[in-house]
Amino acid sequence: MNHRESSNKYLLKEFQLPSRIDRLSSSFLNDFGISLFLKRDDLIHPIVSGNKWRKLKYNVEKLQQNNNEGLLTFGGAFSNHLIACAKACQLLGISSVGIVRGESENKNNPTLSQCIELGMQLHFISRAEYKQKDQFDFIQNLFPRYKNYLHLPEGGANELGIKGCTEILDEQERLYDFVTIAAGTTTTAQGIGRSLRKEKLLVFPALKNAQYLENRMRMAEENSILKEQLNYFYGYHFGGFAKINDELIEFTRQFYNEYNIKLDLVYTAKMFYGLFEQIKAGYFSKNSTILAIHSGGLQGNQGFEDKHQFNLFNSSC
Repeated sequence: MNHRESSNKYLLKEFQLPSRIDRLSSSFLNDFGISLFLKRDDLIHPIVSGNKWRKLKYNVEKLQQNNNEGLLTFGGAFSNHLIACAKACQLLGISSVGIVRGESENKNNPTLSQCIELGMQLHFISRAEYKQKDQFDFIQNLFPRYKNYLHLPEGGANELGIKGCTEILDEQERLYDFVTIAAGTTTTAQGIGRSLRKEKLLVFPALKNAQYLENRMRMAEENSILKEQLNYFYGYHFGGFAKINDELIEFTRQFYNEYNIKLDLVYTAKMFYGLFEQIKAGYFSKNSTILAIHSGGLQGNQGFEDKHQFNLFNSSC
């Protein structure tokens, strides 16, 4: 067995796959006749959690097949994607580089500090420069030393990332009427969309003015069945990406107290808030079965807690 095969075998042992499914029970759900299940991708790995390994899986394979020297990718100062890449590359013995949007003063925050501890080399570029991150030649000119690194788009948003996410629904029997997912780049939503059978896919964008995401997804898909099976809900972004307020914080705490499951404030808390509002509004008929996807990202909560001086899952603090 060569080093690459040995590393991959070790990495897979670290992951809890397939991810388990929990049924959520409460008087609220019973009152509306809803059967709600949660696919616990947040438990796949403590750091490479949620949809992160799904999007990395085939990109890592490509890196190894191409004999790239390492992985170069992009993210903000509290990026779940950056920290997941740093950990996966550490486990595989691969060099990793993170191109970070914004100022270097953020390198001391919990996310970026851990990226550094995991061996990721960080480089900070201006927001204006960051807008050109998808231009390969521009990045090559900025960082010529990484010319033999695999360039992975922010959030793992490429065709191989989508391919990994097509496997989410294939790990269990198809017993559900609806599948729900939070969305940032729509990489995960596109992967799930490609693997739909009879289920309807409900997408909850975590950012405002996100209609372009739906347009992008519909234009990208040759699967015409999505026209009838896809629905976006735009009203639950709480002011924009990574924006929160007291109402969202309180909902996240109540959800944890009721179901003993932690949500992240950027994605899954907003998704569940929107899902529960749609249940109240009568969107779902009685006896509907719903599979929600927990896309991980819990490490990002610490940044909010540090910035706003609160303890998310202990309201007495």
